[in-house]
Amino acid sequence: MIAPFIKGILLGIMLAISVGPIIFSIIKQSINNGHRGGFTFVAGVSASDITLVLVSQLFTELFRYLLEYKKTIGIGGSILLIGIGIYVLFFKKVAINEDGKQEIKMTGRDYIKTFFSGYFMNALNPGVIGFWLVIATSVVGLSFTYRLIMFSTCLIFVLATDVAKVLLAGSIRQKLTPHNIHILNKISGLILVGFGLALIWGTLEFGDKLH
Repeated sequence: MIAPFIKGILLGIMLAISVGPIIFSIIKQSINNGHRGGFTFVAGVSASDITLVLVSQLFTELFRYLLEYKKTIGIGGSILLIGIGIYVLFFKKVAINEDGKQEIKMTGRDYIKTFFSGYFMNALNPGVIGFWLVIATSVVGLSFTYRLIMFSTCLIFVLATDVAKVLLAGSIRQKLTPHNIHILNKISGLILVGFGLALIWGTLEFGDKLH
């Protein structure tokens, strides 16, 4: 069965190349907190995708019900993005060690916060929920094996590309000065706030028209 593999890869490519707050957050986490921070954030995003796939397959009607509250979900996701963006923009500081280089310190609590920030940033995106619902609806009549292969291939592909982003950002971090990392944090914060405001605008402007 080659078809489900091909379809899974194509879906994975669509998700991997989509420009959104997730890709910038992966880069930010990797630059600020190294590979471990980036991998933790990616794990949260991947867990969120798996949850959405399972819910869309096992509870299709529940998934449709959630979309009835896409305005509330969209506003909640927007507030999360704006809050993270403001924190990064105004409060996030780059720790410097005695050698004048960036110092990375993450506790177990930090890893938990990073994991769930990735999880909810992805799960509270109405576009992601809509994407998985459309895909789930399009394959509802196909066999369990076909769907299992397709979704597994897609999720593994997306996870692999996210891991590659972490590794790439980690290698870039080695060449950055603390000052440059500080500037990138500011830019990342502005991008997250911008995405949050755009998501609120899109939710309020077009939410009612999609019924």
